[in-house]
Amino acid sequence: MPLIGHRTNPSAPAVPAAILDAFRGAAVAVISDNMNRLHGTKSLKPYHRSGHLVGTAVTVKTRPGDNQTLHKAYELLRPGDVLVVDGGGDEIQALVGEIMMSRAKAMGVAGFVIDGAIRDVAAFVEADFPCYARSVTHRGPYKTGPGEINVPVAIDGMVVMPGDVVVGDADGIVTFDRTDAEELLALVRQQEAREAGALTDIAEGRLDKPYTGIVEKAAS
Repeated sequence: MPLIGHRTNPSAPAVPAAILDAFRGAAVAVISDNMNRLHGTKSLKPYHRSGHLVGTAVTVKTRPGDNQTLHKAYELLRPGDVLVVDGGGDEIQALVGEIMMSRAKAMGVAGFVIDGAIRDVAAFVEADFPCYARSVTHRGPYKTGPGEINVPVAIDGMVVMPGDVVVGDADGIVTFDRTDAEELLALVRQQEAREAGALTDIAEGRLDKPYTGIVEKAAS
């Protein structure tokens, strides 16, 4: 049995397409609001043009500045997966670049979430391949390991489990367990309706009821 630091676990089953499709247009800010605003990335930035990211987490934990385990993870990646990499927040060596991005896109991978650096940014912009990372550097990675695949990881302070639902937009990334998806989606839809109503009121000049985003609870 591999020692801790060298484990490769099977990927969790892909998140059902119905769940992914339901969250495909949902704003990360609204999802975050309904997760009590405690969960999600803070420092990762999008390095693509506009793509909305939704998919199933395949996680990697790697030594900072080393992408050997990321290459091994490609053996497990499926269409619709998101490669979620705990690189320790290192900004000295890039963990992915144009070649790894191009291969992932050709495989149907949904995107990257990298708690570390990337390079070849122009290629990510041109391809509009969803990629969130901490920073950019031209300096490439080492390839000696160690690392682990499909283990719990910490991404910019957010714990991500293999098989979690990953949702990203221009504001950042949130993840959650698929078993929470139905309840969470109902709350998201309710808030979307409230916000749409608030925007309609503003557009039509009804400014007497400011929208706070806070759900009023009925008195018991």
